[in-house]
Amino acid sequence: MGIGPPPSESAADRAAETTDAQRQRICVLNEKSLHAALKEWYASPGTRVEVLLDGYIVDLLQDGRLVEIQTRNFAALKQKVFALAQRHPVRLIYPVAQEKWIVKLASDGTETVSRRKSPKRGRVEEVFGELVSFPELLSKGNFSLEVLLIQEEEIRRFDGARRWRRGGWVTHERRLLGVTACKVFETPADAAALVPAPLAEPFTTSELAAAIGIRRNLAQKMAYCLRKMGAIREEGRRRGGILYRRVGNAA
Repeated sequence: MGIGPPPSESAADRAAETTDAQRQRICVLNEKSLHAALKEWYASPGTRVEVLLDGYIVDLLQDGRLVEIQTRNFAALKQKVFALAQRHPVRLIYPVAQEKWIVKLASDGTETVSRRKSPKRGRVEEVFGELVSFPELLSKGNFSLEVLLIQEEEIRRFDGARRWRRGGWVTHERRLLGVTACKVFETPADAAALVPAPLAEPFTTSELAAAIGIRRNLAQKMAYCLRKMGAIREEGRRRGGILYRRVGNAA
């Protein structure tokens, strides 16, 4: 499920290969297992990895497009993607654990204490929890978002100094087991398509949450993102909250 053939010469010519010093800088970024595995999974023959472009180190350059992989915290990436999308096509990759196995390691970090499957199942809509950092970017062109539904292991290690959290168990890393599906968003209409067609308009975030089967706070973030990118609009209030309507739909 790679993104495409080797990059075009025009983009490649603009991108300077990282020097030894820059590669050393990359090493200290402490790249996590999941991020590294997704880079390897996306890379195809001709893909350039860890490219220095416009003052930023980009994960991948593929088919003339910059590919950034972010496993969490879109806010930390805001300045970078805004700057790069001014001049280059940018695709942001975000993994969601559709299936997760929780692995607990002993304090020495080597012996497995337990491994169990989490009952939680991730879904595409979870991306809106991160997209609140820059939802309007999807309406500007030159930017697209790809959500990967993955199978992963969440590795936890016991830290006696942090007993207040999960009984002392803290997440050490996430490991990629497989990719099950992906969803690409290139326009606001692609994001708006996640609103179920049968949902009567106008609707509240409570009704949106019930129609999709997600938590209301996530539905609120979804509505915020869709409104900021121009896919839905506010249309008054009622006791249940703000009313929304898809843009272009008649009353």
